[in-house]
Amino acid sequence: MSDKIGANIPLIDHHCHGVVPENLTAEQFEDLLSEAFAPPPAGTSHWDKPLALSIRRWCAPMLDLPKFAAPEDYFARRQELGAVEVNRRFLRAAGFEMLLVDSGNRPEELCSVEELGVIADVPTREVVRMESVAERVAETSGVTAAGYADAFEAALRASLHNNVAGLKTVVAYRSTLAIDYAPPGAGEVARAAGDWLAEVERTGEARITDQVLERHLLWTGANIAREKNFPVQFHIGIGDPDIELNKVDPSRLTPFIREAEAWQFPITLLHCYPFHRHAGLMAENFPYVYFDVGFVQNWSGPSYQRIMDEALELVPFTKQLYSSDAFGLSELYYLGAMRFRTSVARALGSWIDDDELPAAEAERIIDLIGRTNARRIYSLG
Repeated sequence: MSDKIGANIPLIDHHCHGVVPENLTAEQFEDLLSEAFAPPPAGTSHWDKPLALSIRRWCAPMLDLPKFAAPEDYFARRQELGAVEVNRRFLRAAGFEMLLVDSGNRPEELCSVEELGVIADVPTREVVRMESVAERVAETSGVTAAGYADAFEAALRASLHNNVAGLKTVVAYRSTLAIDYAPPGAGEVARAAGDWLAEVERTGEARITDQVLERHLLWTGANIAREKNFPVQFHIGIGDPDIELNKVDPSRLTPFIREAEAWQFPITLLHCYPFHRHAGLMAENFPYVYFDVGFVQNWSGPSYQRIMDEALELVPFTKQLYSSDAFGLSELYYLGAMRFRTSVARALGSWIDDDELPAAEAERIIDLIGRTNARRIYSLG
């Protein structure tokens, strides 16, 4: 019975990405089963991992296949149905109320924010990735070192159309979280921008990694978040191989959070594994900090329950959120929603069985984490 708790509550996925709108090759599909930038070692496959096992178990029946269908049968059926039908099935079966979409990661490969809403048949809102804005500015003709700071702020403000619900930073990927968080002076920013703009001109590639420019980005975004009461999302912990894991513990953000606390805008910590217990403590200690365990429940396969049990150890129920971080594959939307519902229901069900929670309160707790907290902090009504 515990698995039925909250089963009918629609979710707000507060951090996700678009899906690939066309049919994938077998190699492309396998690539999306991995966070690595490289193919699997010779003689092995990305199908041999916990995430792929979960897809074979839970997603295969959604494509009219038996559970644990062989990888080749799963992929063949996916091709037979076509991307349009596959994406529609998974996104509409997931049970969403709204999707908040990070539009800045490889947008040329994915459907748009608006197209994702049509596929899922729910409203979508955009979350602006600040590093993507900065990189577009660096590629703009005529931007000077002295004018970069103003150009970035102007471009960031111009990106905040009526459908934007928040900001995001991937500083964890770019300069790590192990940095000085003091706001940089104008001279510092101009010098760093000059070096970066020269590099962009030389290489033709814009990727912001400089600590000074990231600090400037963070404080510019914080000032806008204060004005508009926007949340600012921070990538934390688990990620692609360019993450230095020992430098993306959320506790390293503490100096920034202490300085920004007076501005009273929400700060959301995304994914957080293996630092989800640290993130829960920060959400307990700082009134404007929230967190989720994001896509790790997908990627951990059958071990997903332990992660949610640990995430619920300390954090107030008003400070945790739901996200999937689904990227590319619509299976990740469906699986993420299912894993979240099941794991929270089982955790709370065990509390009820142990007489640690009144049964009547379990639905309210799932509703808080699954959608109500997101409604409140993203001003969704």
